[in-house]
Amino acid sequence: MGFQGMELCAMAVVVLLFIAVLKQFGILEPMSMEDSSDSELELSTVRHQPEGLDRLQAQTKFTKKELQSLYRGFKNECPTGLVDEDTFKLIYSQFFPQGDATTYAHFLFNAFDADGNGAIRFEDFVVGLSILLRGTVHEKLKWAFNLYDINKDGYITKEEMLAIMKSIYNMMGRHTYPILREDAPMEHVERFFQKMDRNQDGVVTIDEFLETCQKDENIMSSMQLFENVI
Repeated sequence: MGFQGMELCAMAVVVLLFIAVLKQFGILEPMSMEDSSDSELELSTVRHQPEGLDRLQAQTKFTKKELQSLYRGFKNECPTGLVDEDTFKLIYSQFFPQGDATTYAHFLFNAFDADGNGAIRFEDFVVGLSILLRGTVHEKLKWAFNLYDINKDGYITKEEMLAIMKSIYNMMGRHTYPILREDAPMEHVERFFQKMDRNQDGVVTIDEFLETCQKDENIMSSMQLFENVI
C-alpha cells in the first residue's frame, strides 16, 4: 500500500479500520430478521443501560432492526455495555501485530468517546458509526476534523497532524511497499497544510478543512465508500 496523499486519505483509513473492529466484534454480521419483541435493547442484562431504542433511532440513520442487531453484537463482546481504551487498543493490535497501533487506537477511541469519560457506550458507538457509514459528507468531514483536532480547541495544528500521521505510519507504514522514509510523516503534514491552511496562519480551521475537502474529488469519493456496509 503506497501512502501517496496519505494526509488526504486518512479519513478512509479511519472507516476501514473501524469496520475491521466491527467485524472483530461480530457486529457486521447479516441482520437478523427474528421478531424483536424480546430485544427492546434488553436493558436489564447490562450494567450500563443504553438510551431507549426510539431515541437512538432518532439520533442515527439506523432502523430499529439494525439497532437491535448492532446491540446484540455489542452486548456479546461487551457485556457491561462499555468499551474501555485498553480493550480498544487490544482489538487494533490484533489487526496490526507487526506494527504499533497503540497511539492510533488512542486517538480513534477519543473521537468515539463523546463525553470524555474514558469509556465508549453503545450510544457513542452507534452515533459515530451512523456518521461514518450513513452521514452526509459534511457530517463525516466534521467527524474527521474532530479526530485530527486532538485537544478539541477548534484548530488542527501541525503538531496534532504530525501525531496522527506518525500513529498511522507506526501502525502500518513500516510494512508498506515501497518502505517509507522516516521523514515521510512530516512531509505529508507539510502537504496537508499547503492544501488546507488557506490563510497561512499555521492552523487549519473547520471552515478551511471543509472547504478544501469538498473540492477534492478523491476525498469526496472516499467519503462514499462504505455507505452500504450494513
